[in-house]
Amino acid sequence: MYRIISAAAAFCAIALAQTPASPTFEVASIKPAAPQEAGRVMMRQRGGPGSPDPTQYSVENFPLSRVIQQAYGVQSYQISGPSWIDSERYDIVAKVPAGTTREQFQLMLQNLLSERFKLVVHKETKELPTYALVVAKGGPKMKESPKEDPNAANAAPPPPPQVGRDGRPQMGRGGRGMMVMMGPKGLHAEAARSGMPQLADFLSNQLGRPVVDETHLTALYDYSLDFSPEGLATMKGMPMMAPPPGAGGAEGGPEGGGSIFSAVQDLGLKLESRKAPIDLIVIDSGNKTPTEN
Repeated sequence: MYRIISAAAAFCAIALAQTPASPTFEVASIKPAAPQEAGRVMMRQRGGPGSPDPTQYSVENFPLSRVIQQAYGVQSYQISGPSWIDSERYDIVAKVPAGTTREQFQLMLQNLLSERFKLVVHKETKELPTYALVVAKGGPKMKESPKEDPNAANAAPPPPPQVGRDGRPQMGRGGRGMMVMMGPKGLHAEAARSGMPQLADFLSNQLGRPVVDETHLTALYDYSLDFSPEGLATMKGMPMMAPPPGAGGAEGGPEGGGSIFSAVQDLGLKLESRKAPIDLIVIDSGNKTPTEN
């Protein structure tokens, strides 16, 4: 009997020893981000699995909430925690092992948050107010983006977004994504080659409430939104450009100023109130200052 128990214990010890370790970055550097210019908040991300540089991951001027989003595959409204995870910003550079999958990459970020920020989280589900983004009566009023040239796969990348002479953001020919500019009269958002899921995410950030895309629109669109920020949630980690001094937009600002709901209606869409169970990542504890590199 003694030998049987000893053999079983030895087997368990071997099994535990062979349990694969949770994946981690080869090297990771974290430091507080440098102060930004007045009126300008710019962020940048490069590399990681699925990008042209899969073995090098870096972010500049990122709030910790955005890193948590990536680590757990959630949206901003799914994170509940202290205000500093949005206000404090960091630069992170990490070496990613070759062949790392997206799932492994997320675990690496989770381990990095745990080890360097001592972040402790738990998951829970709550029924929360949401919005459904749907097509309004009369159909969408957005301009469908031109089809991409299939022969242009090896062409030079599109130019970065610029601020036009009127002070408003301009994506530039071939650009994609969204830029947001704050003016004295409100917010102006300019989107190029943007799908409805991206618009739903953008609206979620503004409203501080989940927005679910139920438009069933699969095309990409070019559009703009002008609305007042009054009563909106803080734009968690959203890059914004202030108009340059002397530009038309700096003096006059966006011409809009209505609610974000009316701005959405101008696109031929609308937001409908709903309730739905939402999975949350709740921050129990953590440190603003990461441990040394």
